[in-house]
Amino acid sequence: MNSLSQSEMMIHDLTGCLSCGHGNLQPIINFGETPLADALIREEDLDKQEILAKLELVFCPACSLVQINQVVSPEVLFCRDYPYYSSVSPSLMKHFRDSAYRIIASRNLNSNSLVIEAASNDGYMLRTFSDAGIQVIGIDPAEGPATIAQRRGIYTLNTFFCRALAQEFARYGKRADVFLANNVLAHVPELNDFVEGIRIVLKDTGIAVIEVPYVVDLVDHVEFDTIYHQHLCYFSVTALDNLFRRHSLFLNHVERTTIHGGSLRLFVELRENVGPSVSDVLASERERKVSGIEFYQDFAAKVQNVRDELREMLTTLKSAGHSIAGYGAAAKATTMMAYVGIDRSHLDFIADLSPAKHFKYMGGNRIPIVPPSEIMERMPDYVLILAWNFGREIMQQLRKYAEQGGKFIIPLPEPTVVEYDEMTKDFALLADNRT
Repeated sequence: MNSLSQSEMMIHDLTGCLSCGHGNLQPIINFGETPLADALIREEDLDKQEILAKLELVFCPACSLVQINQVVSPEVLFCRDYPYYSSVSPSLMKHFRDSAYRIIASRNLNSNSLVIEAASNDGYMLRTFSDAGIQVIGIDPAEGPATIAQRRGIYTLNTFFCRALAQEFARYGKRADVFLANNVLAHVPELNDFVEGIRIVLKDTGIAVIEVPYVVDLVDHVEFDTIYHQHLCYFSVTALDNLFRRHSLFLNHVERTTIHGGSLRLFVELRENVGPSVSDVLASERERKVSGIEFYQDFAAKVQNVRDELREMLTTLKSAGHSIAGYGAAAKATTMMAYVGIDRSHLDFIADLSPAKHFKYMGGNRIPIVPPSEIMERMPDYVLILAWNFGREIMQQLRKYAEQGGKFIIPLPEPTVVEYDEMTKDFALLADNRT
């Protein structure tokens, strides 16, 4: 059996909604076949065929869940040289450190408390709890980040969280005062199994604190590049409420955050005590008809406009002799470049802060990934910020580049050139929370 047929065995089409099982899923937008996000290529593998998978966004009219309709095996996506390390980003670290401090205070956690985190990555959030003397258990299937967490003294299981693991925890009396799941619920093909695991592993008085990107922000800000194969689901509060109630869990409080272009922080418990924060968002979603396909119908047209405008901008700049680099070999960059058609004729290289990505190549277009120091050494005329959700942080990191005349391109919600303003000593778009 050749490698391609093996790859095909690792990919399957949905037969029904990941949440409720409904079979009549309605199409929103089709991105065609794309490389797998975060499947960066080593130099020695450049001549090998890579895995491509269909990427189409669909809507479930029964429970309102937005999802993609082709599933790639989690073992392929997360267990093979997974390059994402959360602690690389200072703003992400601050976001979750602040969240941890709030949880410790609000739940009165102490040395007798237990915090369990699914998809704990390199232990970036659990360290705050551990430093406060609180017992922690991390769970992550990616060997690299899990190993780093273990070296930092964070007890971490190198596996996937699921109902069976939750049952094992409960059997040995390891039930959580707090269960954390940050940016993982969208990644789970066995969605009901995962959520049932949360119910099992929580103490009666416990709470799950979960963060997910918000589909309303995705649509409003045309954040189409956050659609890729790791992100199976795109959640509204309506869809989440339906999902949790199916498992006798209750979404009692919700907060909106600006991280990752707009996210929800969910507070889920075994007892129903729904607060106005949830009722207000549900009411807003009803008013905007988020539970109907109509809400998503003009999204595809907006995405196509961004694609055409960005490709024309890059092509025009290159035709005029300008040099362009990218910044951020992020998962979202895979969808952005594949759909827009960005290749080595547009970008000379892509810089990234993570050493785990250096001297590898992006999937599909084979653009080389280098350390950020290359930007100052080579001084491209423009830097396309592919990791636009950290645009504020990236432009500050590259302030010297900007002070010497370098310009930035922010691709979303519409392609925009940003220059450093000598008068204000600032960047025009730094007031925009999405960057």
